[in-house]
Amino acid sequence: MSYVVAPSFTVEPERLDRFLDAAREDATRSLADEPGCLQFDVVVDRDVKPVAVMFYEVYTDRTAFEAHLETPHLAAFRTALNLCVEGPVRFYTRIAP
Repeated sequence: MSYVVAPSFTVEPERLDRFLDAAREDATRSLADEPGCLQFDVVVDRDVKPVAVMFYEVYTDRTAFEAHLETPHLAAFRTALNLCVEGPVRFYTRIAP
């Protein structure tokens, strides 16, 4: 079973491109640099204002996610949090592919 993390954000349209650039970099680095990161999707609902953004992150286990929290690329992404409003973060256990 895998560990799934799904944080959500709302972003004003004029800030969206900068926020998504930072999100893409975090996702790319997570997949490239973290063996415990199995999937990192960034999804957007542009039909609502402010724009809704969600990450769908899959890790081998909670320990792999906790290692993600200490990475330089996540620290860099955190600077983009001034571009959005953070919503809830949900945690799941993946039981089927």
